[in-house]
Amino acid sequence: MAIKVLVVDDSSFFRRRLTEILAKDGDIEVIDTANNGREAVDKALALKPDVITMDVEMPVLDGISAVREIMQQQRIPILMFSSLTHEGAKATFDALEAGAVDFLPKKFEDIARDKDEAGQLLRDRVKAVARKRQPGRTTFSSSAARTETPAPRLSERPALTRTAFERPKLSDRVAAPARSANFQASGKSYKLVAIGTSTGGPVALQRIITALPANFPLPIVLIQHMPAAFTGAFAQRLNSLAKIEVREAADNDVLRPGVAYLAPGGKQMLIEGNEREARLRIKEDDSPRITFKPSVDITFATAAKVYSDKVLAIVLTGMGADGREGARLLKQTGARIWAQDEASCVVYGMPQAIAAAGLMDVEVSLNEVATRLITEVTHG
Repeated sequence: MAIKVLVVDDSSFFRRRLTEILAKDGDIEVIDTANNGREAVDKALALKPDVITMDVEMPVLDGISAVREIMQQQRIPILMFSSLTHEGAKATFDALEAGAVDFLPKKFEDIARDKDEAGQLLRDRVKAVARKRQPGRTTFSSSAARTETPAPRLSERPALTRTAFERPKLSDRVAAPARSANFQASGKSYKLVAIGTSTGGPVALQRIITALPANFPLPIVLIQHMPAAFTGAFAQRLNSLAKIEVREAADNDVLRPGVAYLAPGGKQMLIEGNEREARLRIKEDDSPRITFKPSVDITFATAAKVYSDKVLAIVLTGMGADGREGARLLKQTGARIWAQDEASCVVYGMPQAIAAAGLMDVEVSLNEVATRLITEVTHG
């Protein structure tokens, strides 16, 4: 059965272009279009599409407000289209907070080498998020990251009604599985935490990073597939919410405990030196052989060289298999590999690749990552 898509944009040209791109896949059907946010809300409720693509800036009702209204009433994955500017980044994160599951740039050439590749990426993204149309998705505004203190919001807006993509609070759920309650630290010693993610990653990273204490004892490297124009704004936003310091990584940054370094978009983040004095190298990468910039594989591989078995690597939600080969190198040194479970992923691609390759030491739900991480590195 075809995936039903509602395309929302105030530009007739973009609506037509997007419809043509999606129509090239027989498994996708654009059932209607809307030219403003109010029309989008009305058609979403009437037509109940499987996926909505949504522009941010529109007349009558903007895309963020439309997302908020839809998510209060329907369980529909929404993909945002955004301009690659600082303002566009802020609006995109606001849309994720409102309940959107992912975003793409409006200029398709910014995400691929040619228009055919960009079109395929878009179709794959629509199909991936459509598969996860079910309760249990997590939004930027979700407060179930931990039981002690609700996760901070990304704005000062009043709390939203819980959406289909947001897990209920822990107090509203049945008891956690025994494997979670009985989790014990492995006893290994670590010098670095490395986290890689893609689709759904901004939400997942916020849930984890904002739950860590100010005295977290290790440096953290974050590799999120994200455009170059967005990573600085994302790091600033996380830093404003977290107890630890979060920064966009810069060339020659020395890795320090209690600091999270977000890989800059469009470049590669490498680790050099030794475990006592490691530093980051940020390098341009024009190689057509490397799809992702930043690449989880590249950062993981350099972490293996510098830190050997003293790395805890975590692979979160995302399309594809980036991170698998880097995790393989880490595993060969004796490092430990965690992967997010399918139920809490927006897209179970990257973690599935880790599990299928036999590299996973621990499978963990997003709700449990921060608590387990603290237990593991402090020997709980």
